[in-house]
Amino acid sequence: MSIVRIDPGQRFASAVVQGGLVFLAGHVAHNAEASVRDQTAEILASIDRHLAEAGTDKSRLLSVQVWLADIAHFDEMNAAWDAWVDRANLPARATVEARLASPAYKVEIAGVAAL
Repeated sequence: MSIVRIDPGQRFASAVVQGGLVFLAGHVAHNAEASVRDQTAEILASIDRHLAEAGTDKSRLLSVQVWLADIAHFDEMNAAWDAWVDRANLPARATVEARLASPAYKVEIAGVAAL
């Protein structure tokens, strides 16, 4: 079976396609000054692009993990999530508070989707 690596960087690919699945790396926002809601919306748009490049879309998401630098921003993250997610095809999701790789990051999102 072939393995396709999408948008490979210095340390990891943004997505990897194999065996009918798309594995999304943790996505973070580029705009460190943005609010949690805006960072989340930026990340979700990036996920949309990577899923499209893999040949699928958010309706095929199976599982999503969300890490928040401060769980107090759970509702703010959910505001962007609720505006984006396909309500007819909700993925399994976990959300936790965690120290992220940079203090500028307020949210990070990873997941797995079917092709």
